[in-house]
Amino acid sequence: MTPRPDPADLPFWGYSDLALFVGMILPSVGIAAILTKGLALLAPVMFARKTVSGLGMQLLFYILFFASLYGLLRLRHARPFWESLGWRYRAPGFWTSFMAGPLLAIFVGFAGVLIKAPTIPMPFDEMLNDKISLALLSFFIVILGPLCEELFFRGFLLPLLARSFGWGVGILITALPFALLHGPQYKWAWQQIFLVYFSGVVFGLVRRSTGSTAASTAIHATYNGIFLALFIYQHYF
Repeated sequence: MTPRPDPADLPFWGYSDLALFVGMILPSVGIAAILTKGLALLAPVMFARKTVSGLGMQLLFYILFFASLYGLLRLRHARPFWESLGWRYRAPGFWTSFMAGPLLAIFVGFAGVLIKAPTIPMPFDEMLNDKISLALLSFFIVILGPLCEELFFRGFLLPLLARSFGWGVGILITALPFALLHGPQYKWAWQQIFLVYFSGVVFGLVRRSTGSTAASTAIHATYNGIFLALFIYQHYF
C-alpha cells in the first residue's frame, strides 16, 4: 500500500518535547496512586479488590497522560491535538485494520506455540464473575489501552524517530519500549515480550501505510479483543 502523505512525516515537536513528556510520567503515576488511595478511603467497598483498585489507578493515570500530551501540543505549540497525532478516520485502510486485528492475533497465537511461549496467569479472574467489573476490564483492554498506547507510540514517538532515522528503523525502535511496557504483565518471559514486539512492529506498519493513528488503534483494539474473548471463554468453558 502506498503511504498516504502525512503532515506527521515532519512532526513539529522535538526530543525536548519527548523528554518533557517522559518527565511527566513518574509524577503522573505518583498522583494517580495518591488519588486512588484517597478514593479507596471514601469508597472502601468498591476499592476492596486489588484489580478494581488497579484499574482505578490506571484510569487516573490515563487521564493525566491525556492531559500531559494535550497540554504539550495545545499549550506549548498551539497545535491541534488529534490531527497532529495523525488521527484520521477516513484514511485508506482504516476499516480494513479492524479485520486485520483478529488475523494478527491468530498468527501471534500460532507463533507463540512454535516458540513455546509460557502461559502467564492474568490477575483478572475475580473480575470475570462481576458483569460491571468485566465491562470495565473490557473497556480498558479493548478501547482505552490501545487508544493511549497508539497515540503515544505511533502518534507521537514514531514520527519523531522516523524523522531522524527513517520509517523502517523508527518502527523497529518504537516497538521496543512498547514491548518492554508489557514486560511486567508477562513476568518478563522473552517469548511473550518478543510477540508483543512483533505486534508493535505491525501496528507501526499500519500507521505508516495508512497515515492514520486511528487505523493502528483499530488493529490494536481488535487484536486485544480476540485475546480477551479467548480468556473469557477459557474462564467460563
